Amino acid sequence: MRAIRILIILLATSAPLLAQNLEGEITYERVYHWTKIYSRLSYLSNEEKDRIKQTWGNDDEYKQKMTLFFNEKQSYYSYPKVEENEGGWSWTKTDYKIYRNFEKEKRTDIIGMLGKTYIVEDSLKAPSWKVMNKIKEVAGRMCMMAVTEDTIKGQKITAWFANDLAVSGGPELYSGLPGMILELEINDGEIVVSATEIKLKPVAEEDISLPKKLKGRKIDNKQYQELIASHIRDSIKAHRNPFWAMPY
Repeated sequence: MRAIRILIILLATSAPLLAQNLEGEITYERVYHWTKIYSRLSYLSNEEKDRIKQTWGNDDEYKQKMTLFFNEKQSYYSYPKVEENEGGWSWTKTDYKIYRNFEKEKRTDIIGMLGKTYIVEDSLKAPSWKVMNKIKEVAGRMCMMAVTEDTIKGQKITAWFANDLAVSGGPELYSGLPGMILELEINDGEIVVSATEIKLKPVAEEDISLPKKLKGRKIDNKQYQELIASHIRDSIKAHRNPFWAMPY
């Protein structure tokens, strides 16, 4: 406990030294562990289980690169402009662009799901995080652990954030901690999103901004959550995998 307190003090006092460089690019690796994901979906029919096996075969995991551009005022998370997959193949990417404006406390998410593209615009509200007394190193940075829960999808979320990167951002839809989230773990490793490279450098405006023309149906976060909840209910009734049509 004493060591953790000392580390927190050291990280907090080092943050001002890095403040002038608090912009840059973080490369993440997003890893799906299919066996873990689908074994939890106990309501799947045998036909649906066979469909999953035919789709993925013996591949237990799939890896993707993701990129986060950030500064003290905003962040932008999406697929890299050029992505190379280890297996030499990839599925067709749906729209997935996550923008956070910390200064104005606003969010804009462009998400392809359920056969459509949705533009989720709302105020920026942090999840109900609980900071834990655990630390570990991620991408060369000492990080602290925090946990929260997605009650709609039934997911336990574990985040590891770096106090010495004092920007309240992170990958996927998660932010709101006193430092950049460098690793996310969903449901004890069903999906792990982990930083592999951190570059502190000036960020070009076009790299951290949303496209000027946004195409899709505009909704707020409440409507977005209602769409997800309804789709999950319908999928359970039909014994189908809900994540064929929406992000996990």
